[in-house]
Amino acid sequence: MSTSAPDGHQHVFDPSPETVDVDQAAADAARDIADVAAVEVITTAAVHLLSAAAVKLGLADDPEAQKDLDEARKLINALAGLITAAAPEISDMHARPLRDGLRSVQLAFREASVIQDPIGQGPGEKWTGPVS
Repeated sequence: MSTSAPDGHQHVFDPSPETVDVDQAAADAARDIADVAAVEVITTAAVHLLSAAAVKLGLADDPEAQKDLDEARKLINALAGLITAAAPEISDMHARPLRDGLRSVQLAFREASVIQDPIGQGPGEKWTGPVS
């Protein structure tokens, strides 16, 4: 199927099975995730949360990235909960660098905040204890 866009360009949509097979992609993903150890899934999720929090804190290399402390707080809280709950399951070898990263974004949040949270009430401190 071909359509004309407002910019005058032709756009072609080819829904043929060769280009789009959602069921096959889902089956492949399920098989792939079955081969991944739980520790890898947990640490990958934590790294994604950590990276997203850093971006929201303005720590990314992208000069156009806007700080969003409300979003950063949510991400840090989720990260702290995940690390705290998962630490006994993933071993200290995996948990230690995640805790270090978490502490770094917690401190970066405190530094970026105009209105300071009381010690022990900053993002994630419910699970990690006071960070200073």
